[in-house]
Amino acid sequence: MQITVQRDKLSTAVSHVTKAVSTRTTIPILTGIKLKADEEGLTLTGSDSDISIEVHIPLEEAGEWGVTVHKPGSVVLTSRIFSEIVRKLPGNEIDIQVDDRLVTLIRSGKAEFTINGLNASEYPQLPQLEEDKVFSIPSDLLKTMIRQTSFAVATSEMRPILTGIMWSLEEGVLKFVATDSHRFASRSAQVECSSDLRVQNVVVPGKSCNELVKIMDDDQNPIDIVVAENQILVKSKHILFYSRLLEGTYPDTNRIIPQSNKTEIVLQTKDILNAIERASLLSREGKSNVVRLATMADGTVEVSSNAPEIGKVTEIVQANAVNGEELKISFNAKYMIDALRSVDSSEIRASFTGAMSPFIIRPTDHDWILHLILPVRTY
Repeated sequence: MQITVQRDKLSTAVSHVTKAVSTRTTIPILTGIKLKADEEGLTLTGSDSDISIEVHIPLEEAGEWGVTVHKPGSVVLTSRIFSEIVRKLPGNEIDIQVDDRLVTLIRSGKAEFTINGLNASEYPQLPQLEEDKVFSIPSDLLKTMIRQTSFAVATSEMRPILTGIMWSLEEGVLKFVATDSHRFASRSAQVECSSDLRVQNVVVPGKSCNELVKIMDDDQNPIDIVVAENQILVKSKHILFYSRLLEGTYPDTNRIIPQSNKTEIVLQTKDILNAIERASLLSREGKSNVVRLATMADGTVEVSSNAPEIGKVTEIVQANAVNGEELKISFNAKYMIDALRSVDSSEIRASFTGAMSPFIIRPTDHDWILHLILPVRTY
């Protein structure tokens, strides 16, 4: 194999595929990046058997040169070393030459490296998925939906299914749901797909979703998503992102959402977020990071926290509206802060059914987002 490739394009491709490479794998070849050069360009692949990422560098695109293939072929190079070399090479072009013994010569400017490669035929093949379940979504919308739900996935492996985001699709509405059993986040959006396409109980690992966000563009270009039995494939311009799905049945979260409320408060998102962040300055020093919220007779809301060994804080927040019964409720400040930070609306509506019942936070201007938080018993 012999190629000349533009350094910036190779560097970007390498940084994408290394996100799928694990140093803690029992399959030694998966610590490497596979390079394959053919008449269409250069393709790089990284995988840890849970996530696989493939990036293609075409010969040229929009009149801009990408790679010249002098001699087609393939090789696997140790990810850690190869990515460092590419990042630190001096020139704008990189020559890569692989001999019959897989010894790889990498040249750029006046720098020259020789590293030992591995046989690409031993690298696992990426799965060929049946493309009968496909839908499209703008890149930036998919990133937003992941950002607004991924913080609520479980970090403990006690219930592995909860470490993922559950994707479902019905009547053209894509819905993401995440819960760690103490809080719940959901986000919906209209997407392009055939009217009869239905997707249920597709649970994508939270880790996969977070890696996917890192390699997607912040633009409105459509991304195709292919759902197979135990894999999902996300296809953007020159990137293929595969992830295995979590096995098991995701819990029916619709049952935990209260259908009525006894108290409803409308607040400026920024005001209540800032007040809770200030209250948690003390509470997080304690063991539980608990903040208390109480409605006042004059239509304001009191936010307070008390860490006996440190001190206490009280702040009055002006509400836009307070309706229903008087309320005093305690909750984990981090859960509330995560939810409020993910809401892209200036005003939220919080609905409560009592001091010991889960409460709901929604934006006032649309119904695409819903957060539910379990309160904390403090007496």
